[in-house]
Amino acid sequence: MPTALISHPVSVLHEISPDHPECPQRIDVISDQLKKQDVYDYLIHFDAPKASSEQLLLAHGEAYVDHIHDSAPSSGTVELDGDTAMNAHTLDASLRGAGSGVVAVDKVMSGAVNNAFCLIRPPGHHAERNRAMGFCLFGNIAIAARHAIREYGLERVAIVDFDVHHGNGTEDIVDGDPNILFCSSFQHPFYPGGFRDNVSNQRVNTPLLAGCNSADFRGAISNSWLPALEAFKPDMLFISAGFDAHLEDPMANVCLLDPDYVWITQKLMDVADRHCNGRIVSMLEGGYSLPALSRCATAHIRGLAGL
Repeated sequence: MPTALISHPVSVLHEISPDHPECPQRIDVISDQLKKQDVYDYLIHFDAPKASSEQLLLAHGEAYVDHIHDSAPSSGTVELDGDTAMNAHTLDASLRGAGSGVVAVDKVMSGAVNNAFCLIRPPGHHAERNRAMGFCLFGNIAIAARHAIREYGLERVAIVDFDVHHGNGTEDIVDGDPNILFCSSFQHPFYPGGFRDNVSNQRVNTPLLAGCNSADFRGAISNSWLPALEAFKPDMLFISAGFDAHLEDPMANVCLLDPDYVWITQKLMDVADRHCNGRIVSMLEGGYSLPALSRCATAHIRGLAGL
């Protein structure tokens, strides 16, 4: 079955500030690389809808959702914190970022596609239940996972996050949820700071030292994530796909290479094939070296599509 690519034009209209690393060009370079490698037309394309308030409440408190709506400017920029701001298009882009995961779940669960990649921004894995931070407003991946549980009765879903920054927002939202296993690898010590202790069938945090190379990363994932996923036997797999652990990325100090993203994609697909009929929803998180981002995100999508 095919792979879905879910996006929306408003994703490139959101901008925090000129020359900010979380820039609109991040979407463009991935789209361009997909076309260059003749992958784009092979995918099944869907526009991301806006998430409903009910869907946002799967991950966030009502007062927080109201605060984000009320903060949205009609012009200019409003800062939510030192790293996170809204322009006139940010609310629309954020709602569609959250909605992309919802429609991805629906398409995968209906059998229309085998898996899906959400090419959206702003990212989501730093947004906590009641706090915007780290360029993120809504917990896109957590909303998608909770939607799968609520709408399709799934009992076990896994969220894996290979962004170089800890997925603190996802962790905050899903903490204590017996239906969700959360696995996150990240440089530590580094932004956003601390992380919670590991809990069987609940949480696998895998800190990586600055300078970590391919062998270190693959060993850490093989020794922590993969056994936990095998034991959990998820009904569906969600991926927070950040590409900022790459050697070329200016935002961190982990030294992964292009083949590492091929490797992790294949390992996760193997888990999905064994336990959940290949059902995967992957969503773009970080990645700030535009050349490395374009190559590695395309390699990830090629892997999902079996190309």
